[in-house]
Amino acid sequence: MASKTVTLVIGAALWAVLSGASSAQPPQRGGLASLEPGEWELLERGRSPSSRRLCISEGSQLLQPQHPHRQCERYVIRQSPREVAASYDCGEGGRGRTDVRIETSRLVQISSQGVSEGLPFSLAMEGRRIGACRSAALAR
Repeated sequence: MASKTVTLVIGAALWAVLSGASSAQPPQRGGLASLEPGEWELLERGRSPSSRRLCISEGSQLLQPQHPHRQCERYVIRQSPREVAASYDCGEGGRGRTDVRIETSRLVQISSQGVSEGLPFSLAMEGRRIGACRSAALAR
């Protein structure tokens, strides 16, 4: 009888730990909320550096730099006032994991990797707010 009780207690504790670890946090809390909305320039580092502009209304839009205009499910893995790590899934369009280091409300460092349209990607970029959104920035 005692071993049955011990087994039930261990099973309940294991279930509590596993169910707590799988709960996702909403992506717009913590440091991302401190980012200023507006037009942001994302400067990609690497062999052939390129930049693109993105008009964002909330910081969580920077969590999927390879899939900026897709509706994806996001899961925050870790967050603090200065760092956010999240994974996202865009169905057949791809998936990824992104780490954002927040330096100021207008400057971030982004690292992202995953799969887009069936091909792997890996990005290292700096995001910098450059001003208010312009209509041309919305189309990019």
